[in-house]
Amino acid sequence: MTEDWAAVAKAINMRVNELGWRQRELAERSHVSQAIVRELQHHTVERRRSARTLEALSTTLGWHPQHLLAVLQNRTPPHPDEPADDGHELWSRLDALEQRLAEIADRLEDVQTSLATVVEHVKPKR
Repeated sequence: MTEDWAAVAKAINMRVNELGWRQRELAERSHVSQAIVRELQHHTVERRRSARTLEALSTTLGWHPQHLLAVLQNRTPPHPDEPADDGHELWSRLDALEQRLAEIADRLEDVQTSLATVVEHVKPKR
């Protein structure tokens, strides 16, 4: 199945313009990092995104949770009133946890590097 990330970018940009939002506002409202929103809006990086990311953006933009996934897969998006496919809920939550754990690991690595630098500067010279 081919993925159309350009169509996702176009859909997001059109809806953001309709709502009169800025990129930062979409990021804050959806709890998706501004860097990811920027990559999606400008279609600069094509890579697998978690179902949670696409669902969060879809919902924040007032669409059905699977709207952007349908756009990505060249399918007709479901109507906002249609029930969500709960089979994806567990995977979505696991994706969100995986993403959060990766962010925490990155931060811990940064802290470790900073701490090593501080220790090196504080160590008494022999």
